[in-house]
Amino acid sequence: AAMSRKGKKLLVDSLTRSTKHFTKSEVECLVKLFDTLVAKASSQFAGAGFDRTVFRDTLYNAFGMTDDVVLDRVFSVFDSDNTGRITVEEWVEGLAVLLRGTLEEKMKYCFTIYDLNGDGYISKEEMFQMLKNSLLIQPADEEPDEGVKDLVEIALKKMASTYLFIPFLLQDYDHDGKLSFTDFETAVREENLLLEAFGPCLPDIK
Repeated sequence: AAMSRKGKKLLVDSLTRSTKHFTKSEVECLVKLFDTLVAKASSQFAGAGFDRTVFRDTLYNAFGMTDDVVLDRVFSVFDSDNTGRITVEEWVEGLAVLLRGTLEEKMKYCFTIYDLNGDGYISKEEMFQMLKNSLLIQPADEEPDEGVKDLVEIALKKMASTYLFIPFLLQDYDHDGKLSFTDFETAVREENLLLEAFGPCLPDIK
């Protein structure tokens, strides 16, 4: 059933307070867009949200995000209760980070995207998976994956040897070849461009 006008006003007021990054009128627009997207979704959610397909199409059309791995991970981050659908709260709160998040919020978001198995580390295998679509042209005399492996090694060296820490690759044998959030955060604070080091997971500036 359609939400009453009073119910929608209470929802907008609540989301405006909780997200902080959007004005009330912006939240109203996002709720209207949510209703439009729900109408496109399959009826199995009975108006409670929209599915992965609608979400992926929306990010592709609005932000030009095309990488399948990234889109699936972004969906998982938005779908915080792991129900397979995006609720209005998840929609607005997710966009608040995606579009207006602080550096701290975006670091946590990007790290979660890259941590494919959710173990709290970005492994060499995860880096490889994220970076393998980054190289458009491979040298004729080189194995197709070699360039990606080189990028992974460069990224590890850059992020694992920031000036405040002993390189963790030398001291943590249990997690050899992995980046913790602390390593990622330290590297990004030193060089903000490393925020999307393993693939574009934020909208471009336009």
